[in-house]
Amino acid sequence: MNAADELIASQIRTVMTAAEANNGIAPIVEAGDPILRSETRDFDGQVDDAELAQLAEVMRATMLAAPGVGLAGPQVGIGLSMFVAEDPGSLDPETAKVRERAPMPLRVVLNAGYEPATSENVAFFEGCLSIPGYQAVVARPRSVELTGVNLDGTPIAEVVSGWSARIVAHETDHLDGILFLDKAEMRSLATNTSVAQFWNQPSTQKAAAELGFALPSGMLL
Repeated sequence: MNAADELIASQIRTVMTAAEANNGIAPIVEAGDPILRSETRDFDGQVDDAELAQLAEVMRATMLAAPGVGLAGPQVGIGLSMFVAEDPGSLDPETAKVRERAPMPLRVVLNAGYEPATSENVAFFEGCLSIPGYQAVVARPRSVELTGVNLDGTPIAEVVSGWSARIVAHETDHLDGILFLDKAEMRSLATNTSVAQFWNQPSTQKAAAELGFALPSGMLL
């Protein structure tokens, strides 16, 4: 094992130790930590299958406790190409329809990558567990082609659509050192409190009109 892989193995064990001392919940790294701006390394056996499965459990528990719908390796201080995602969907029928937010079962993805599967973009507020307290509107492809490997080693090559595509893109971006604010309409930047007070609508049309930013051309609302 080379030095880079040894570092990742050490990072994993550090996170596991911290989680053991905190009811299975790992600390979440916040913006400003250089690991969030570094490209990750692919998983190629830095730890054994049992340790990898334990890490996935810790990441899921940490994500749910935050609470959030996705969490990438760098967000817990590990430079590994890995993310977990799980979304219960929206309970509001109109929001679910406009945002195409259907439930997404738990998935653990290694060595993830994505490409747009459509030329159509959709723009909604999103946030990040590593940038607590803030949200901004980000335009992302309505569908993406996700590639990678499942936890059991099964290859992934599938099209993911709707809100699930947004989650997949957001988390995969983390693996390349990209934060959602890098792609955001900065005129839309708002605190969570302001989003709840002013922009609690299924679409971002009202926010765009009143805050003065453009939505993707031809975006469906």
